[in-house]
Amino acid sequence: MSYRIERLTAIEVLDSRGRPTLQVEVQHEGGARGIAGVPSGASTGTLEARELRDRDLDRFSGAGVQRAVMAVEGEIAEALVGTAWESFDIVDCALIELDGTDDKGRLGANAIVGVSMANARAEAATRRTSLYRLLGRGAPEARLPVPHFNVINGGAHAENALDFQEFMIAPLGAPSLREAVRAGAEVYTALKRLLIDRGMGAGVGDEGGFAPEIDRPEPVLELLVEAIREAGYEPGVDGVAIALDPAASGFRNEDGLYRIANETLSTSELIAYFEELVDRYPIWSIEDGLGEDDWDGWIELTKRLGSRIQIVGDDIFVTNPDIIQRAIASGVANAALIKVNQIGTVSETLDAIDRCREGGYAQMISHRSGETSDTFIADLAFGSGCGQIKAGAPARGERVAKYNRLLEIELAEPGAPYGTGSATSGPR
Repeated sequence: MSYRIERLTAIEVLDSRGRPTLQVEVQHEGGARGIAGVPSGASTGTLEARELRDRDLDRFSGAGVQRAVMAVEGEIAEALVGTAWESFDIVDCALIELDGTDDKGRLGANAIVGVSMANARAEAATRRTSLYRLLGRGAPEARLPVPHFNVINGGAHAENALDFQEFMIAPLGAPSLREAVRAGAEVYTALKRLLIDRGMGAGVGDEGGFAPEIDRPEPVLELLVEAIREAGYEPGVDGVAIALDPAASGFRNEDGLYRIANETLSTSELIAYFEELVDRYPIWSIEDGLGEDDWDGWIELTKRLGSRIQIVGDDIFVTNPDIIQRAIASGVANAALIKVNQIGTVSETLDAIDRCREGGYAQMISHRSGETSDTFIADLAFGSGCGQIKAGAPARGERVAKYNRLLEIELAEPGAPYGTGSATSGPR
């Protein structure tokens, strides 16, 4: 069943950090519509698909996206509107060919991904199916994912001295998504009380996690273990575990050394430090533990910790199927973070998930620090059966929108499995 795109429009809106982004609308012949809000990252990999920004310093300090809006309503619309299309995969191929660059920088990855997401939504409506079923291409089964709630922010996501960027809690032992969301909210509330009682305040960072003035990981991890227990849960993989995203590229120096809380560490020393943290605390997953260009270090990190915990590549992989394939062949990590706007189209995102699955790598669907209320990634996480998602804290509207969408899916799909499941390979 083919369809025709009848109309394609975009507007400049604000993301959750108050920066401009796109909202794109695609309308198919017959009236089916799809709308998508485009996210944007603060902590980005150097090989990510490249956004198109205006660079007009008189508007939004140069961060406006009117050029991307014009790309959608001009060149992209001219290429797509009025043509019969068989599927979103073919539309995505046309977008990639139209742009003609390796990083989607000519038309802008923000313009392209907005059209790609909106068109997938419109196609689901045209085919009278759910978005998550449309996105389930090749998945062994749909699965409600374990939410990874970012409850302490540092790095590029907060104005504190904490070098590690994200400290997350993951209710691996919850019997259902609904109970996992409850656990996340209850631990978050318990953590807030602890921070206030100790005079650390309850200010939050970009992703809704608290941003206390702490400069080392250990006090944060102690607080998380205490908050988990205060909320009535057991720390660990059978209860509520901890996941880290150090985002190590952000504290790697030009000399290849890492600087944490005024202490300088070599790659080997940092790996040994992670081993110590895993020994002491209920950590089940570490994302971007080393810099994106430290490939030899990643191999060593995976050898030393990959049989014990999940090692997730984000900035190093940038949701690129070819880079993921190279990583699998090299023994780099055992899981990949998946971000739709990082590669730039829905079909390439699904290709990256397929490449992970073929290589036995786990996958975790992810939001960005600059978000909208769009819930596309919730449908993607369920439909792909990846088993894991991170969408920020269980607070702030643009974050909880994703978790609430998963709760809706859970209600609509009674009996759907919850958990990391067989679709992933990380330790459990």
